Amino acid sequence: MSNESTPRVAVVVPCYNEAAAIATVVRDFKAALPEAEIYAFDNNSTDGTAKVARAAGARVITVPLQGKGNVVRRMFADIDADVFVMVDGDATYDASAAPELITMLVENRLDMVVGSRLSDEQTAYRLGHRLGNVMLTGCAATIFGRTFKDMLSGYRVFSRRYAKTFPAHSAGFEIETELAVHALSMRMPVAEVVTQYKSRPEGSASKLNTYRDGFRILMTILKLFKTEKPLAFFSTGFALCVLLSVGLAVPVFETFIETGLVPRIPTVILSSGLMLLGAILLICGIVLDTVTRGRYENKRFAYLAIPALEPDDTDA
Repeated sequence: MSNESTPRVAVVVPCYNEAAAIATVVRDFKAALPEAEIYAFDNNSTDGTAKVARAAGARVITVPLQGKGNVVRRMFADIDADVFVMVDGDATYDASAAPELITMLVENRLDMVVGSRLSDEQTAYRLGHRLGNVMLTGCAATIFGRTFKDMLSGYRVFSRRYAKTFPAHSAGFEIETELAVHALSMRMPVAEVVTQYKSRPEGSASKLNTYRDGFRILMTILKLFKTEKPLAFFSTGFALCVLLSVGLAVPVFETFIETGLVPRIPTVILSSGLMLLGAILLICGIVLDTVTRGRYENKRFAYLAIPALEPDDTDA
């Protein structure tokens, strides 16, 4: 951690073809956080985004591997700071809320603060995206328990502890899901603050595909369910196999009691196979649960190896 009286703040901005908006983002965050360093991570833009960001005063870092998840991985790996403010480069998030988010993070010794989106503009937060966000957030809450109201927000503040211990497996827009689930699975102290969300400036277009990226996010939730809670994941498969097996076996068993015959041999084989598959799934869940507990301990030790921010550091 920095030896200065205030924490070192880095504003990290993933951007792809955001020439129409990136200058506004850099200008607004320079005004809101004058002591912060602004980094624009250009992800193969073809519209001059890097040039515009550099002219606005940001330090530009190029990330050749396409995808927001790949950009976030580079952000956390390459930048050294005590507090990371991550915001999309589309000028839709409220830069004036950043000091409040940082203060909450530091004073309450949190590891992540999410800027939950609030907008009255229909064009800013389309109905399809709102509905998808609610459904995916609800799905994650069902699996992982306590979660966020806006799990897919692109406006977040992280502690150094979080940034330097985040594995970042995702490649695309599903990275927001992984950011949330990582905090929940590690039982990190987190918070959520409502922030204003506005429309993109003219000439800027969303890169999010509602159906394609929504499906990828759903698949990411399921993958994380398998990775973080293997016993529950495989036990679900075990239960389904047992129910199907018993459902198929009951009529055969009734026929055997009545006639002493087993006329439906294929059904018997299928029922036995399902029961065997269920047993295998349960064993896999038990074994992987033990492995996951070991992984959790290693991640926890890595997390604790990084000093926490002291609340007094924000006094000025």
